[in-house]
Amino acid sequence: MRKLRQSDLSLSRFPKLEQRLDGWFSCPTMDWHTVLAILTPLLVDQGFLVLMNLLNTAMISSSGVEAVSAVNMVDSLNNFLMNVFIAIATGGTVVVAQYQGYGDRKMVNRAGAQALAASVLLSAFIGVLMILLHQPILSVLFGSAEEKVLWNARIYLIGSCASYPLYAAYQAVSGALRGVGETKMSLYLSLLLNVTAVVLNILLIVLLNLGIYGLVASMLLSRGVCMVVSIFLLLRRSRHFSLSLRDILQMDFVIQKKILLVGIPFAMEQIFFNGGKILSQIYIVMLGTHALTVNAICSSLSGLMQIPGNALSLAIVTVVGQCIGRGRVADAKKLTVSLIAAGSVSMLFLGFFIYALCPVLLPLFSPPAEIVETIRLIVLIIATVQPFSWCTSFVLPSALRAAGDAKYTMVTSMLSMWLVRVILGYVLAIVLPFGITGVWCAMMFEWFIRSAIFGSRLHGSKWYTHRLIEDASAS
Repeated sequence: MRKLRQSDLSLSRFPKLEQRLDGWFSCPTMDWHTVLAILTPLLVDQGFLVLMNLLNTAMISSSGVEAVSAVNMVDSLNNFLMNVFIAIATGGTVVVAQYQGYGDRKMVNRAGAQALAASVLLSAFIGVLMILLHQPILSVLFGSAEEKVLWNARIYLIGSCASYPLYAAYQAVSGALRGVGETKMSLYLSLLLNVTAVVLNILLIVLLNLGIYGLVASMLLSRGVCMVVSIFLLLRRSRHFSLSLRDILQMDFVIQKKILLVGIPFAMEQIFFNGGKILSQIYIVMLGTHALTVNAICSSLSGLMQIPGNALSLAIVTVVGQCIGRGRVADAKKLTVSLIAAGSVSMLFLGFFIYALCPVLLPLFSPPAEIVETIRLIVLIIATVQPFSWCTSFVLPSALRAAGDAKYTMVTSMLSMWLVRVILGYVLAIVLPFGITGVWCAMMFEWFIRSAIFGSRLHGSKWYTHRLIEDASAS
């Protein structure tokens, strides 16, 4: 494939558009061509990721509502656990990006190697512990679910936990590549993972009718292949890294400390944030299997609307991290505001486009007729509210975290989740007669609260005073 050059992105025939792009997305640290080159592969990556998840949900739906409910139920626990080691990988991304901005090639190498080592070790520990304790944990969290749902959940949870180290290696390598701006290579890894998973799902679930067993086998095989390729690319094919296997196996506690300064607060944030999601899932279980199915389908469709926001959450870590590494705070702030605005506008159009496609999309999930109107109502609410609150609620804290402000985002996310989403969701869903619709309304109200708090933080000066790397001070 021909390498993309800046001249390929020239908009000389549209001078007004190019002038606006320069005004919004260019600064001394990087111009809009660089920003677009970082963002585009991530946008494609997130599009494929969400579409693959949607297809996977649709395929497992052929095994019945019990299988869909079990997968959705366990995925809330999976997200809780996996985000702990993904947070460590994110800490690696931030440190790599700041050293890349500062221009220290040696430290970029060391940070990438240590992020991979820490993520794999932590994920293996979590996976083994969960396999040993899976039955009592499922009984405590979801004991009121139907027996068939619980049986499927046990199988899926054990398979998921076995795959944690494989997935952690992929995440750590992808994060390191994003930190240096090699988003195309991280895109190729994502495509490998997701396309392999879908092909295997078609074979094992649809053709061989193996149900939840097929889903688990597909997950293990696709993540295993991706782990091997990820490590090979980091060792042999990246132009920014020159590593050996020894670099990965040898622990460097100085670099680990830098990674953990971002990773631990983010991990704690994810533990409490996703812990709140699990608690919400518990009272969704109380609402019955149909409510679980509604939640699973709405989550899949909401994920489609969040494609631009999720891509920006990843891209902004590289963009802001490199700006802070060069000591250019004004550049970091400008690009953060511009990218959030662009994300919000794109989510507005995408949301209503997806709502208009509901008659085409919903049959993919084979939902019972009695829950279709509830799904359509929730999707309409999401499409209306999400563009005005999601990016400031989730993309903005990623920018703050990239500057080292991880403790503040941790405390804010924990408090907003537990004091707003969990409590209000319970009141609306269980105490008041709003059911699963009330859970989603509480979630969106929490987005606005988070947006207000993070927005005020960005307009202050404390978020950029943290120093993760030597001799990179803010100006």
